[in-house]
Amino acid sequence: MRRRLALAALPLLVLAACQQPAPAPAPLPVPVVFFNADSAALDDQARDVIAQAAAAAKQRPDQPVRVRGFAAPDSGSGAFNKALAALRAQQVADQLVEAGIDRGRIRLEPRGAVAYDSFPTESRRVEIVIGG
Repeated sequence: MRRRLALAALPLLVLAACQQPAPAPAPLPVPVVFFNADSAALDDQARDVIAQAAAAAKQRPDQPVRVRGFAAPDSGSGAFNKALAALRAQQVADQLVEAGIDRGRIRLEPRGAVAYDSFPTESRRVEIVIGG
């Protein structure tokens, strides 16, 4: 009788040993905050985007949050654009902290000036990357 029970349990043990690890969560869309020319001021729309990003980050508390700042190439010198990109990233990071994200999870990545395809607004942005 014991032998039959052991044999009956064998397929369950094999299945348990062969289970694949849970797949990684699907990548999140990258929230983007846009800015006016030569400005790092957050408007209401920017605050809404940051609040949504904070809510998503809270759902993945073990994931880092990268805040990438950019500027339009026609804003000024390379040093000015790098500083502006850093200030924009810092503004977004500060708002994320206010929304409840631990500052230790946030990594600032000011990139400076980047080219745009159609509109300068495309370059005047901060991307909030959760995970990855």
